[in-house]
Amino acid sequence: MAQDHFTRFEELAALVPDETVTHTLANDVALPGGRTLALLTLDNGLDHTRPTTLGPNTLIELGRALAAQRERAAAGEIHGLAVTGKPHFLVAGADLSTVQNLRDARQGRLMAELGHAAYDLLADLGVPTFAFINGVALGGGLEIALAANYRTVSSGAAGIGLPEAFIGLVPGWGGVYRLPRLIGPEAAMTVMIENPLSNNRSIGGTDARRLGIADALFEPADFLERSVAWAEGVMAGTTVVDRPHAVDPGTADGGARWDAAAAKARAFVAAKTSDAAPAPGRVIDVFEAGKCATQRESAELECLALTELMQTPQFHDTVYAFLDLVQKRSKRPAGAPDRKLARPVTKIGVVGAGLMAGQFALLFAKALKVPVVITDVDQERVDKGLAYIHGEVDKLRAKGRMSADAANRTKALVTASVSKEAFADADFVIEAVFEELSVKKQVFAEVEAVVSPECILATNTSSLSVTEMAADLRHPERVVGFHFFNPVAVMPLVEIVRAPRTDDAVLATAFALAKELRKTAVLVKDSAAFVVNRVLLRLMGEVSNAFDDGTPAEVADTALRPMGLPMTPFALLAMVGIPVAQHVTESLHAAFGERFRVSANQQALIDHGVRELWVTGEDGVRRIPAATLDLLAFGDRPSTSDELLVRTQDALAEEIGLMLAEGVVAGPEDIDLCMVMGAGWPMHLGGITPYLDRVGASERVNGRRFHPARA
Repeated sequence: MAQDHFTRFEELAALVPDETVTHTLANDVALPGGRTLALLTLDNGLDHTRPTTLGPNTLIELGRALAAQRERAAAGEIHGLAVTGKPHFLVAGADLSTVQNLRDARQGRLMAELGHAAYDLLADLGVPTFAFINGVALGGGLEIALAANYRTVSSGAAGIGLPEAFIGLVPGWGGVYRLPRLIGPEAAMTVMIENPLSNNRSIGGTDARRLGIADALFEPADFLERSVAWAEGVMAGTTVVDRPHAVDPGTADGGARWDAAAAKARAFVAAKTSDAAPAPGRVIDVFEAGKCATQRESAELECLALTELMQTPQFHDTVYAFLDLVQKRSKRPAGAPDRKLARPVTKIGVVGAGLMAGQFALLFAKALKVPVVITDVDQERVDKGLAYIHGEVDKLRAKGRMSADAANRTKALVTASVSKEAFADADFVIEAVFEELSVKKQVFAEVEAVVSPECILATNTSSLSVTEMAADLRHPERVVGFHFFNPVAVMPLVEIVRAPRTDDAVLATAFALAKELRKTAVLVKDSAAFVVNRVLLRLMGEVSNAFDDGTPAEVADTALRPMGLPMTPFALLAMVGIPVAQHVTESLHAAFGERFRVSANQQALIDHGVRELWVTGEDGVRRIPAATLDLLAFGDRPSTSDELLVRTQDALAEEIGLMLAEGVVAGPEDIDLCMVMGAGWPMHLGGITPYLDRVGASERVNGRRFHPARA
């Protein structure tokens, strides 16, 4: 019977003969009182760093295993069933390389139905079913847990969520129906919409229990044993499960909360994506339509949405960005030297004690667990810097994101000094001082005088020449660019800048360090503003130029809405800071000329201490104050929204074409990776170069696409 039930899905399995199958391993666990728990462990047989995923072969095997256990339950051979995973993983979600290869809508529909066919068995097996969430549970992995009748979670589990809106799909195997009924519509919209669209954020085990996703929380050391004992208590009736967050949308209060959560989510999506990405809106559509639906009716809505979204260019672009870039290229950086050349880093120095320096020191101490010393020119500054770091640690402790012991250890690792002699035994020193070449050169000269010949000197410059910084040193080969993005703890990119004389051991150490920091590292040539800032300043420059030339501010600031960028150009300018943007533009202008026009209007704002163009009044209306307008001078060549959009697209295509010709990076994929990880470039655009291909800018400007094979 199990064989017949899943036979119709075997054509999908035939499409992916090389699928890394996550096998369903079944064992019986004898419980007190004569009960038997069938324990299914999902395991792909690879080492514990390789995630388990769900492809057609995996789901068919899981479905047939569940069908067999259902027969055993009916025969009284088992009294409960639990699903768990190999160490550190329940399941990391669907195998996207499989999904993107489905050739037509019918195959997409079958894939959607296959998940439901398997999970529905878990939801209604005839005996209580449990999911023991021992690690990563994303997308279809979390939906396995949601299909079970009860759930436990490990306090050490990380990576729990429904990220489908981020990758261009909907939670299509029951998540949209089950999650809001379990934890409430507001929290469900956070998990399904807000978290995915906020740098694909996920939650850990403690938060999963707090939200009500899990019914019980246990420590990693004895998680499985405690979970089995807890499940036995549920089956025996001695353990009572309370679900205070559960909501029935059929009630007046539940229905009102449902509608309010949907409205809030739609506003969030509009603000984040300008509604340019179809998937988040479809998640909310299914959520709303499922309010009064049965689980089977909601499943049909989910299958329909999945089938349609799988055929969209946005989904395929997202798969390129997520799978080919974030999951693959980021782990094998183009041009990186042999990792065996990397040197050990046992102590780190940070020159400076300001905000960025404090962020560096905290990140190094937390992630590397090595001593970190910060320095500055006087005791007041180093005391202030150390106080900032201690304050940030206290905040993490208060939020439950760091234990008391870890907080104390982290604080103890960071020390401060007014003398660079403190760097004498450091292996890696990074400067975080004023963005002025002469200042940085002086700092490096002072540091080189006290450190060992093997100590690496790193600069966090955003636009200055690494080559020039190293030019007067005794060992210029030790200097490397190590450019973080703000906020340091959140933004995943580090641009590793190779100057002409930087040696391979230094580069290898920089890449190894970035990996230990859990950052995505991209190798870039020493060129003004490197990758992210050069691209962003070209984009912002086109908008700024149009504004200076007489385009109304509202038109200039909203013309790029069809791109679905995370913020408007003027909002980005305010976040970066007008002085910082102007300084980088000046560096780019010096290097590349009039492609980067220095704005007289922005200089006027800087001279008069104006920090941002727009101000939101008490009436909630956003406007440019009259006093600010009086500072500015405008031309008489306004642009329309469409003209500015096309001009910006063409400018980006030109700049990226020139960067590739200059060898700033190895290929367009690296520019895409930098923009996704360092600038929040939307996943649904697939990276910046596929977007420019799709809108025709690449061919208009360069005469060819950046990705001819994807045409």
